[in-house]
Amino acid sequence: MLGLRRNKIEDGVERTRQSVFGRIANLFRTNEITEETWDELEMLLIQADVGIATVAELLQIVRESSAERGLRRPEEVRDLLKQGLVDLLQGSQHTYLEGERLLNVVLVVGVNGSGKTTSIAKLARYHKERGDRVLLAAADTFRAAAIDQLQIWAQRVGVDVIAHQPGADPGAVVYDAIRAAQARSANVLIVDTAGRLHTRHNLMQELAKISSIARKQVHRAPHETLLVLDATTGQNALNQAKMFAETAGVTGVVLAKLDSSAKGGMVFAIGRELGLPVLFVATGEQPDDWAPFDAVSFVNALFGEA
Repeated sequence: MLGLRRNKIEDGVERTRQSVFGRIANLFRTNEITEETWDELEMLLIQADVGIATVAELLQIVRESSAERGLRRPEEVRDLLKQGLVDLLQGSQHTYLEGERLLNVVLVVGVNGSGKTTSIAKLARYHKERGDRVLLAAADTFRAAAIDQLQIWAQRVGVDVIAHQPGADPGAVVYDAIRAAQARSANVLIVDTAGRLHTRHNLMQELAKISSIARKQVHRAPHETLLVLDATTGQNALNQAKMFAETAGVTGVVLAKLDSSAKGGMVFAIGRELGLPVLFVATGEQPDDWAPFDAVSFVNALFGEA
């Protein structure tokens, strides 16, 4: 399973590795680390959308640690950099859906076009492969196409959807879906929500309402609130994450379209600035293009190492 996970992650970060992190790896194939090396490393990390503040903090730690330990060989400094990147990601990790419960309610949020619907389908397939009984709730009722898309994807992965008519109250959909999940002995309910713009306060408040309805029906629900972020949007994804984290109680991130991005570095800024763990990565268009996130595998893949 770990080998499969690593293969998915390696495939997903190929464009990022070829564009920026490949150049970073090349910096450490020289005979010595100079001041120019540090300057170029800083520039490349910023180009990779790691974020200016995160880059500054990371390089300060690496440089100070290198000096304290008397490290002079480029590969030793590279390993320090890699460990620093892993630490940025692992500091915020938690176990997805930790604990035993009869029904796990997973709320999925994100802006239009982020890859939310396909990510829900991939998550449903992931749960099915683990032996879970999965039900979807079509609580994005503002667009008829959203309900249709979810139903099409649900058929592809073999799960049922609870849906109302377009324009219905999303809270009512969630209420009915929870009742249906309980009646059918489903143990995982994945709730789709409107692909709302993160700047729309009234729509963000709708998420709080949905969470409240779920919590009244199932103890401490939603048990996870996953934010789907489009890896191709770079630092804009960080702004989205900040707003959703404040409003929706986000517990983890799904990094979608990772295979299409040359700027996968923004995941480090999310880890440092928001303390949000990346729980899954979507690495392609097929239902099985999905992997639980592993920080060490991710960083190794960026540097083209197993």
